[in-house]
Amino acid sequence: MEAPSLGGDPSAEPQRPPWGFLVLDKPAGLTSHDVVARVRRAYGLRRVGHGGTLDPAVTGVLPIALGPATRLLPYLSGDKTYRALVQLGLRTSSDDLDGEVLEQAAVPPLDHDALLRALAPFRGEILQVPPQVSAVHVNGRRAHALVRAGERPQLAARPVRLHKLEMLAWNPASGQLELEIDCSAGTYVRALARDLGEALGCGGVLARLRRTAALGFGLHQAIPLERLAASPRPPLLDPLVVLTDLPRQHLDPVQLSAWRCGRALPSTVERQPGEAVALVTPDGKLAGIARADGEGLLLPRLVFDAAG
Repeated sequence: MEAPSLGGDPSAEPQRPPWGFLVLDKPAGLTSHDVVARVRRAYGLRRVGHGGTLDPAVTGVLPIALGPATRLLPYLSGDKTYRALVQLGLRTSSDDLDGEVLEQAAVPPLDHDALLRALAPFRGEILQVPPQVSAVHVNGRRAHALVRAGERPQLAARPVRLHKLEMLAWNPASGQLELEIDCSAGTYVRALARDLGEALGCGGVLARLRRTAALGFGLHQAIPLERLAASPRPPLLDPLVVLTDLPRQHLDPVQLSAWRCGRALPSTVERQPGEAVALVTPDGKLAGIARADGEGLLLPRLVFDAAG
């Protein structure tokens, strides 16, 4: 159950502290945790989480969940979109420009068609080995910690999916290739740069990365970090704005009272057993998330403003 218990009429709308989503355009030089700390201070909330870590050098869309909205993060689409600049002719220990240079090589003559052929095998579902300097766990420790200790962990390949991989620009003089990538959660763009460079025979690293969409949020919704210090504070986005992949069942006041008391409700939407449904109050707010039981009922999974 979610949110504090309230007495009285369970269908009455309670007074909530700020909750919802904030989309920030993260600048370079800050970790995702640094950004979360600033949001906590700005809104006076302890319960703040982010959706999808960005490395300090990476800029762009960082969704932030505040208050009870943190419980909604697992229900959002994990797909992400990036614009990446790949530097060919270089191999480093971290698969980006921050790592130790391991090798430099001449970039072979490449035309537009040759690059398109090289990109083709990376579209769809592929097996990808994460970078050595990454947050992947190896025997209970982070890979990047093992690397700092002088070890070279053996990382297993993992399935990821690249829904879209498009070439935006190619500069043969500098050996730099600009890409747009729409991919599943867990995809490392640094690993893509490395593997593309290997396929071309010259090595490759990630030179610059900007995330343009994540968890259903886009750059058009993102605000600069400096806005957190402004008055009034930036308004939060309603969770229903982004829960577009879930079917919705609207509740009348009697159903809402039963829902807030933790009772199952008859389903009016078609869902497979175990699939999620967003329940909406009579005035159009999110009442919670239910799970279809396959027998015509919606079972509470997440109840906002639960009655005592």
